[in-house]
Amino acid sequence: MTTIPATLSTTTDHRLPATIRKAGWIAWALFLAAFAILEGVNHGTGSWLALVAGLIAPDLTFFAAIGAKDPVRQGQLPRQAVPFYNAAHRTWIPLTLAVAYALASLQLPALFTFLLAWLLHIAIDRAAGYGLRTADGFIRG
Repeated sequence: MTTIPATLSTTTDHRLPATIRKAGWIAWALFLAAFAILEGVNHGTGSWLALVAGLIAPDLTFFAAIGAKDPVRQGQLPRQAVPFYNAAHRTWIPLTLAVAYALASLQLPALFTFLLAWLLHIAIDRAAGYGLRTADGFIRG
């Protein structure tokens, strides 16, 4: 019978250090901001409006908590809003849609700008320390 040393039985955190993750999110946000602004310059008013809408839209999920009766503490989202908030703040959703747009033969630059702005919103949130939420509405650690 073999025994496992205590050092091997603990779980290891394989994530990058927080400063490197934050730097990555900042770099990604700067790239997305430049790309979205370029789209606005190249395509005009519709793309500028889509940029603003894409920056705001993910946080409209807070309205899912209208009428919530549960008391919340500072920094906590009402439980009713959490699934909507988490869905709107997952990077893979707008990224997948942006890749699909790029591969399709669509000519809707405002849609692409909206998707870039949505990604930008998520990147800004992550760089600022706001991530996905737990079922109780607090930021995940």
